[in-house]
Amino acid sequence: MKFRIVAALAAATLLTAPAHAAVELMADGNVGAFRLFLVLNGKMGLATPDGLILYFYAKDPIEKVTCTGACAEQWPPMLAGTGDRGFESFSIFAREDGQLQWAYEGKPLYRSSKDTAPGQANGQGVDDAWFVVEVPGHEM
Repeated sequence: MKFRIVAALAAATLLTAPAHAAVELMADGNVGAFRLFLVLNGKMGLATPDGLILYFYAKDPIEKVTCTGACAEQWPPMLAGTGDRGFESFSIFAREDGQLQWAYEGKPLYRSSKDTAPGQANGQGVDDAWFVVEVPGHEM
């Protein structure tokens, strides 16, 4: 089954596009250092290149992490390499420990240690604070 993503200027979009344009991406395709993956009742989730779903922590401020120590063991951060560069709604910021971490619309990105295979979203809604970074999917 194929899906497409239609993005325009809105908070729930994956890429920012001019108001008069739309960006179409195929499901399970790569977007820079990320991948789109079908999760959660037909919605598309942002994932690592290996297909592990990415989450945001609702309590994190913009480009700052509050999930450290034991929390970061359960919710590993999506780290960026020194050669990586932000694009569109994706940015890279320095954590307090000096590592670089990816953010989407300013919200730091994490994986869940409970997700062991591509497309799993076992962290969705945990503590009513962890949520899959999702965008709407439409059947082609």
